[in-house]
Amino acid sequence: MTAPDDLYVTPPPWDIGRPQPAFRALADAGAFQGRVLDVGCGTGEHTLLAAGLGLAATGVDLATTALATAQHKARDRDRPARFLHHDARDLTELGESFDTVLDCGLFHIFTGADRAAFVTSLRSVLTPGGRYFMLCFSDEQPGDGWPRVHRVARSEITAAFAEGWRIDSIEPATIDITTDPAGIQAWLVAATAC
Repeated sequence: MTAPDDLYVTPPPWDIGRPQPAFRALADAGAFQGRVLDVGCGTGEHTLLAAGLGLAATGVDLATTALATAQHKARDRDRPARFLHHDARDLTELGESFDTVLDCGLFHIFTGADRAAFVTSLRSVLTPGGRYFMLCFSDEQPGDGWPRVHRVARSEITAAFAEGWRIDSIEPATIDITTDPAGIQAWLVAATAC
């Protein structure tokens, strides 16, 4: 796996300088509630989106370069968001619980035991009835470009969230990127912790 900071040596294609439209639409519809955790927050756009709604918002990531950028954005935008250097596969160590968890592009980097640990970690910090919203690369993305190794099938999502979760929806969506105006085909997932 690539070192987290290596992904931010130059701005990565998914770092578009604004929230992803699918998450913006969820926020505008009032889907984000209570205490919000943004896992794999990168440079913080979704954490700052939640903070801008007046919600207590925390972002976690392993890329210190991205976290420094996120903290700078929070100061510039006067948003009271918190950013922590933390592994999303071990969220229990935070000692906190959250009502909403956001995940834009983290789930699809994990496979096998790492994916199982991540899903267990998510469940450990979500309050009963808490919501998880995820955007991940879809296996329906055509071509042989850079997302090829990270594409996720709908069946992988349902298998990963089979126990302790209710999957509310899995819908086709798009992840905007800077290198292709068409973006990347994705899945937008909403799940509730049981």
